[in-house]
This record gives sequence, C-alpha cells and structure tokens, in this order.
Amino acid sequence: MRPQGGRQKRWVVREGDGVTVADIVRRAGEEPSAVEEGRVFVGRARVKSGSEPVKPGDEVKIGAAAAPGKIAGTGAGAAEWSVLWRKGGLLACAKPAGIPTVPDHRGASHSLVVLAAQSLGRKPDELFVTSRLDREVSGVVVFATDSDAEAGLRRARENGQYVRRYVAIVADAERLTEAKGLWEAPIGAGKDALHRAVSGPDAKPAQTRWAVVARTAGFAMLAVAPQTGRTHQIRVHASHAGAPLVGDRDYGGPSRLTLPNGRTVALARIALHAARVTVPGPGGEPLVASAPIPVELERIWAELGGAAEAWQEALSCKLEP
Repeated sequence: MRPQGGRQKRWVVREGDGVTVADIVRRAGEEPSAVEEGRVFVGRARVKSGSEPVKPGDEVKIGAAAAPGKIAGTGAGAAEWSVLWRKGGLLACAKPAGIPTVPDHRGASHSLVVLAAQSLGRKPDELFVTSRLDREVSGVVVFATDSDAEAGLRRARENGQYVRRYVAIVADAERLTEAKGLWEAPIGAGKDALHRAVSGPDAKPAQTRWAVVARTAGFAMLAVAPQTGRTHQIRVHASHAGAPLVGDRDYGGPSRLTLPNGRTVALARIALHAARVTVPGPGGEPLVASAPIPVELERIWAELGGAAEAWQEALSCKLEP
C-alpha cells in the first residue's frame, strides 16, 4: 500500500492493512481527527466514523489538513479568508481562490463554512449556506446564522433583492460583438456530476447580465450580474457564448497564457471574482459586502495589457435594463 499523488494521500487497501478506516488512517501516518475533519473518503463517499469497514481493493483518500484562516496561495505566500462583517443573523466573508465554500472531495476542515463557523465558536451545520463560490473563484460569500435570516435571504432572492456583481476576464473576446447583453440559455446536468451544460438534462431557466468594460488583444474584462443562481452559471454561459473564462479549463478556458512580451504564464485559478453582494438587512436596509480584487487577477489583467481603471468601471457600470 503506497501513497500516490501530491498533498492528498490515496491508498488501495491490501490484505493485512486493516479492517477499518481507522486502521488505514493510522497506517497512512494521519491523526484520527482526519475522519472528524471530513478529510477521509472511501471511494467517493465521505467517511463519518473510523469504525467503518474496509476491504482489500477499496480506495481510501485522505485530504491534506489546512491551517485555519490561511490556504496555499497562487504564488509565493498565502491567500487569506476574512470576515467582512456580521450584522443581525448575517455573516459576510471574503473567500480566496483555492478553498471550497462547502466540504468537497478533499475534506471539510479547509472549507469556508467550517473556517467561518470556527471563527464564531459554532458548529458548521449551524450556519446556513445562502451562496456558494466554486473552489477556484474568489469573492463575497454570505451565510445566515439563524433560520429567520436564512428565510429572509430566500425571500430576497425571490424578490430580486439579492444582488451580485462579478468581474471576469474572458478569452476569445472578439466573439462578444455587442457591448452588453443577457445570456439566458437554460442550464442542466453536464457530462458528469461535477459539470453543467446548456440545455443539459433537467435544464432550468438561467439569466446572466454582462457588459464589456475593457478589451485587450484577444481578451476582455466583463462586469457580470447573475439574475439566477444555477451551478457554474457564469462559467457555462460565458463558454456557450464562445468567450470562456480565463483559467476555466473545465469549460474551454485557457489555463496557460502567452503574454504580449512572449512570456508564458500558467494559471492557478479561474479569472472570476464576486466583488460585491447586496442583501436586505434585518430592518430592510440594504447591506453591502465588498471583497477587494485579488492581487493575482490584477496582475493577470496588467500583464495582458489591460488598463488598471477597468476594475473600477466593472464595479460601477450599470447592468440593469
């Protein structure tokens, strides 16, 4: 039985390795707490107890532990998550690229909901996840800390009062011949459980407003406002329009860029950032949560030859009809 891959350990159980998950975790040199932290899987199923049985041939995966509040960055140093504010029953956080909003196949301890719950001294299942960002997307995530606040945000979504502003960098920008528009292709299941597709099985209505705020050779910066909340909505709509997001290899975006000076840059994230979320507060007043543009996105845009002032235009331009 040998580890394979990088930080995540992958083991294939053999005769004599043990009969429970706890046996395998111990053999892997991991602490028993890896199970409690949600980092251990048998096949695709997350393990809930170390006493769960295993048999020869089972594949056991153990995700790497993450230090609370900090994750590996896209360059040297580290990216940090932070609490933007806590008001009434709402908690707004800034998520960096590189961690999931909720537990995924790599485990639970490094997910934003777990880190946020720890900061409040609460259990993760006591927070209501009202919005999610994909692992390699950064920006504002809003949690509700009680059922009344969660119900209020649900009503806000239904009434169009849950307003989001994203900024994106797309490739093949010449295919966007209009200055702005509305993508409204329905989105359903994709090629597997992890992907989505336009008009896929069980497709549901989806609407995304967008506007080109700046262009550079072959690329463009977009201001984006999703009107609905389908999984991977912006990523799928941009790809369907022929202008996939930079760094989004799952939907046809380039993961490596050749800069005007000839230098090649590999991308470690998707060029999509949830810069601002506006929701009704406890008294009905609008609450605004803003997450600064990440340094790595500013650098990508600058190296592509984009103007720095485009970021402010993307945040302030009007997208509503």
